[in-house]
Amino acid sequence: MGPAGRSAILCVDDEAIILLSMKQELKRRFGGRFIVETALDASEAQAVIDELAAREVDTSLVISDWFMPGVRGDQFLVELHARKPWIKAILVTGHADEAAVERARREAGLAAALRKPWRPEELFSAVETALGL
Repeated sequence: MGPAGRSAILCVDDEAIILLSMKQELKRRFGGRFIVETALDASEAQAVIDELAAREVDTSLVISDWFMPGVRGDQFLVELHARKPWIKAILVTGHADEAAVERARREAGLAAALRKPWRPEELFSAVETALGL
């Protein structure tokens, strides 16, 4: 991991209000160490990761919602893991799809799965565990 501010946490959720809330919580807790970025879907997330890389910022962690239009969170994380296995992943879901969570654990090296609505401490703990902080 590079110096402070050269690593990013990317939050992906199709609900802007949830994205904003997660970003604020993460910035409050990890803003000194990580850039916190957001994306509304899997394709935007991939574009953000590429854009960060172009600025020499490593994406250390992706926190993705499961239920999104287009590519679902588990599928996105599996594809991301295949291309960039060093990026850690957390899946957030308001819908209990245990099969999708298990698949993400198996095929995307999922660090944690959180249920919506999460508690800030739960989120912080999952991020710290995923990143070995």
